[in-house]
Amino acid sequence: MTNDDRAFDRRVTQAAVRLSLLALLVFWCLKILAPFLNPIMGGVVIAIAVKTPYAKLTRVLGGRPKLAAVLLVVVALLLLIVPTLALGASLVESTDGLSADLIHEHIKIPAPPDAVADWPIVGEQLYALWLGASQNLETALVKLAPYMKDVGVWLVSSVGDLGIGLGMFIVAIVIAGAILPNGERAAKLADKTAYIIAGPRGPKLAALAASSIQSVTRGVLGVAAIQSVLAGLGMLVVGVPAAGLWTLLILILAVVQLPSTLVLIPVIIYVFYTSSTVVAVLFAIWSILVGLSDNVLKPLLMGRGSSVPMLVLFMGSIGGFMAGGILGLFVGAVVLSLGYTVFMAWVDESGPEDLEDEDVTSAPTKAR
Repeated sequence: MTNDDRAFDRRVTQAAVRLSLLALLVFWCLKILAPFLNPIMGGVVIAIAVKTPYAKLTRVLGGRPKLAAVLLVVVALLLLIVPTLALGASLVESTDGLSADLIHEHIKIPAPPDAVADWPIVGEQLYALWLGASQNLETALVKLAPYMKDVGVWLVSSVGDLGIGLGMFIVAIVIAGAILPNGERAAKLADKTAYIIAGPRGPKLAALAASSIQSVTRGVLGVAAIQSVLAGLGMLVVGVPAAGLWTLLILILAVVQLPSTLVLIPVIIYVFYTSSTVVAVLFAIWSILVGLSDNVLKPLLMGRGSSVPMLVLFMGSIGGFMAGGILGLFVGAVVLSLGYTVFMAWVDESGPEDLEDEDVTSAPTKAR
């Protein structure tokens, strides 16, 4: 081997060793941070979303960024924890009441209509089960015990996941509070990283990503949170059983851009059957206002951010919820929307003009 060959082999070996050590370091870092990836992403999203109110609060407090961050964290924790505890207490109370009614046989199920038996596929089985429950609820429950056991295990697991998700949400809020006073350094770091990845257009893509995060967080997640809290408070006031569960369903529907009335209409019907006419009418008016509130809140909160298709929000929120619980519901929607926005910006920049240039350069070759 010549000296040049030996030098080349030495450089290749050194590069391979360095890349292997770098890959090992990255793997270890990701493995250590894996339990905190969702809270970290959530903290970054929250910090970007509250950037404008944080700057205003800092000016009001006389230029004290740390105090402003602490106040925002305290307010966010109160807004998260207080409604969650109230709705959770309502769910536990409703479960205890249902258990007591089952034990003392206070639950009476009416006989099924004859038309149920004519339903396709499941009509006869459902009619028989319903009729048996109306005649002897205990016997029907015994027959359903194996299925109810699986449902109970799933419910207990889901409640545990919600508790973990709430803890992760609290960690994300604290991380956001730590990021806010260092916003300028974080922005410079993001611009430098984007420049390394995408070249001169990197900072532009970083700014577009921040705008997309603010748009989705305020116009989609913010509206969903406000709608679900207002609906939950209304159900708590009129005494709807398991108000926490229905509130969670409304939150999920609002995030995936489906109308909250899918849950509120059955609840309104229940309130009309169980409460006085005045209470039921007031709750119906309140529920309609909550269902229509997104038409007012979205223009106020969304601003001029990028528009993201509903399918992207749906897949992001549902996939995030399945992967990361209640925090993943928000983080998944934001991350997938961010990826969609950056991808579309890249496609638009590499559009027909680049294709035309490629056709022009390749034409002489084809002619030859």
